[in-house]
Amino acid sequence: MNSVDKLRNTFTLASCNVLLQVMFRVLTFLLNGFTLRFVSKELIGVVNVRLPIGVIWALLLGSVWLWLLEVPDPEAVPYYGGAVVLFAFSGVQELLAEPLWVVAQAHMFVWLKVVAESLAMIAKCSVTVLLVVFAREWGLYIFSAAHLVYTGFLVLCYVVYFTRFLGSEEAAKKSFPLQRVTDLLPGRLHGEPLIDASAAQLTWSFFKQSFLKQILTEGERYIMTFFSVLSFGDQGVYDIVNNLGSMVARFVFLPIEESFYIFFANILERGRGVHKQEQEAASMAAEVLECLLKLVVVIGLIITVFGYGYSHLALDLYGGSLLSRGAGPVLLRCYSCYVLLLAVNGVTECFVFATMSKEEVDKYNLVMLALSASFLILSYMLTWWAGGVGFILANCLNMGLRIVHSLRYIRRYFHTSHWTPLRGLLPSPPLLLALAVSAAVTAGSEAVFCCDGGWSLRLLHIAVGGVCLLLVLSVTALSEKQLLLFIRTHLLSQYRKKTT
Repeated sequence: MNSVDKLRNTFTLASCNVLLQVMFRVLTFLLNGFTLRFVSKELIGVVNVRLPIGVIWALLLGSVWLWLLEVPDPEAVPYYGGAVVLFAFSGVQELLAEPLWVVAQAHMFVWLKVVAESLAMIAKCSVTVLLVVFAREWGLYIFSAAHLVYTGFLVLCYVVYFTRFLGSEEAAKKSFPLQRVTDLLPGRLHGEPLIDASAAQLTWSFFKQSFLKQILTEGERYIMTFFSVLSFGDQGVYDIVNNLGSMVARFVFLPIEESFYIFFANILERGRGVHKQEQEAASMAAEVLECLLKLVVVIGLIITVFGYGYSHLALDLYGGSLLSRGAGPVLLRCYSCYVLLLAVNGVTECFVFATMSKEEVDKYNLVMLALSASFLILSYMLTWWAGGVGFILANCLNMGLRIVHSLRYIRRYFHTSHWTPLRGLLPSPPLLLALAVSAAVTAGSEAVFCCDGGWSLRLLHIAVGGVCLLLVLSVTALSEKQLLLFIRTHLLSQYRKKTT
């Protein structure tokens, strides 16, 4: 498979992942909006922040949550102990699907992930709605049972698919390296050691990196849990705002990061400089990286600009006064700025991790360790000072440091070549001007029209935002021609092929 074919398959994978994430976020968005009308924000806070979901040390952490940490009031949060056990079990159950998911991703089985996770999410949403309506008194059992159903469907879909696929004619045509289901289990090849030393070392390096990334991405939840810096109600509001603010990051940026990590890892040889790569592959990698950076920067800036002026309205429409009064709008405005950093970090790190050697990964793990420690300390200090906003500020500082490290790596990687993919971080001046004008206009519109003057003024505020968004998109189309060519040539061409 040449570089062009790999790029084409990567765009197909990214497109399907985006479609899948959009569906997930919409379902989750509607489900959360529905459950907010039936359960307390304290219950939401415990479900989303305090319970361990899918960690290797399920028994150990389950014991910590049951016997060492503060147990919520049984009147406000019933069935806490049983729900902890079910969440821990569902985490272990989900790990059973991980090897099959890795194989499917590596061989670009695009629709397997879409179908498996779609069925699992539909099952989870159905169980949640039924239990919320007909068994509201079950408390936390509602959410733990629904997540158990989700992980069960996920494992079942992957097992059924690979059971039917392995050994079939389709697998033989694709020269699939595994022949039987038992090949997925640990075993020794003839004449080979039980464990490949180099693969084991690289796996250990990525395991340490994943552990540290877990602290960096979910560290605020552990701070909330172990130090009780926010009440359960405030934790619930923070998590709802966090889910709303990260919708675009999850259904656009995350699929791009996952898909193009595979692309860069396939066309570039890990641990080798740019001059030691195939020049066609290096040229394509540089072009793709530049366009990806430009794409996520433009999307991130749009979210930052319009997120500031429409946070109050979004929360009022979604959760009513429960979310729109108090710290909710400020949290969402801050998160809108954080999304831009998430976007840039996702693309830069996917290139860095795809090209680093084992030694470089080990060195980066030390950097991650320092970042993790500083992030936890910052989260604790800033939260005491600024409440939930402190968590977002700590995340912004942490993400900024990670971006700086990745940019330095990319600059060194392409330093001796004529390619400069980091130019993608600089939008055109007309686009920046259009964004600045839109930011001022939408902020003024919110102050005048939103959100206590009735629906007529709300619709007027929305109309102002629509005009400003149209202006930004028009300027983007006129001033970012290389980006549009990239999208039309690679992304939209895949969509047209699938629809025809």
